Amino acid sequence: MRVTRLIAGLALGLASTISLADDPDQAIRKTLDALQLGLPIESIGESPMTGIYQVQLKGGRMLYTSADGQYLMQGYLYHVQNGKPVNLTEQAESRSIAKEINTIPTSEMVVFSPKEPAKAHITVFTDTDCGYCQKLHSEVPELNRRGIEVRYVAFPRQGIGSHGYNSLVSVWCSKDRQAAMNKAKSREELPAATCDNPVAKQFELGQLIGVNGTPAIVLGNGQMIPGYQPAPQLAKLALEAK
Repeated sequence: MRVTRLIAGLALGLASTISLADDPDQAIRKTLDALQLGLPIESIGESPMTGIYQVQLKGGRMLYTSADGQYLMQGYLYHVQNGKPVNLTEQAESRSIAKEINTIPTSEMVVFSPKEPAKAHITVFTDTDCGYCQKLHSEVPELNRRGIEVRYVAFPRQGIGSHGYNSLVSVWCSKDRQAAMNKAKSREELPAATCDNPVAKQFELGQLIGVNGTPAIVLGNGQMIPGYQPAPQLAKLALEAK
């Protein structure tokens, strides 16, 4: 979930609660604490723009603030190099997303690998009940042929306890996860199965990094591609991002 609702809550009389003697880290944290938004702060530091600080939130999101914490904004910060804009915010968010994705062991994923060593990989937040997830899955063999490893993680769009959630649990609890995923993506009902599984944890991670629909595809560098992409185009993006 993005933090666009922040802006509506910033016209508050915070100046009286913030001491000018506070260092920037303390002042910024005090502002965010006063707003009671529960934002998980990963780090606070100076941004490339003089006088502006950046707040890196856990999961990838980035905020910008004044040193005294009394001005706060969300948006993209660009650096113009040789006449071309470079999106510094997107780069920082992608690095943070990649960091979160890299905490998931492949043993907790459903992985479809090429026969030859993979040239690149993608991580796909998926829901077995999602039509475009099913369409993407039908192109996994072509992605594998192009050297792309496909790593599935669970994201039941309708939430915990939904049909999609129960289906994903059955996939993850199957002896052969790949075969179970193939059946589920072909709209076959799987035998109900339960076990100690990461479906709820992966759903929570997806929400943390901003997934709000499926398929949500994360490239090797952390760049998120929302929605279905045809195999040739997706393979090209994956190879460029490795």
